[in-house]
Formats: sequence, structure tokens, C-alpha cells
Amino acid sequence: MPKMKTNPSAKKRFSLTGTGKIKRKHAYKSHILTKKSTKRKRNLTYFGQVHKADEKNAKLLLAIK
Repeated sequence: MPKMKTNPSAKKRFSLTGTGKIKRKHAYKSHILTKKSTKRKRNLTYFGQVHKADEKNAKLLLAIK
């Protein structure tokens, strides 16, 4: 059976934590920032975690068992 290939777009968007959870960036932080409050922009800066329901699909894209 051939090796599983990592999806290049998932490789750019997700990374693993030490405990095996998947980190992701928040959306809505790239442009049209003038109308967003400072607090909102600051909170979008930090990493979030992929929801448990989506974790299986993300791990498939990253070719992780």
C-alpha cells in the first residue's frame, strides 16, 4: 500500500501541539481591519484548536494516525 500524502494546504494551515491536538489560526484577521475593534483583532491573533468533530478530518489531511 502506498504512503499517505500530506495535503499541502492543510500543512500550511494546521500544526500539532505536544499532546497531539491540532492548532489553527483564526479567520477574519487579514484585511478590512479598520472597522474591527482592537480587542477583537487582539483575540484573533492567538491560535485556536480544531474542534473535536473536525479533528479526524484534519488528521487525515495531515496524514497522521
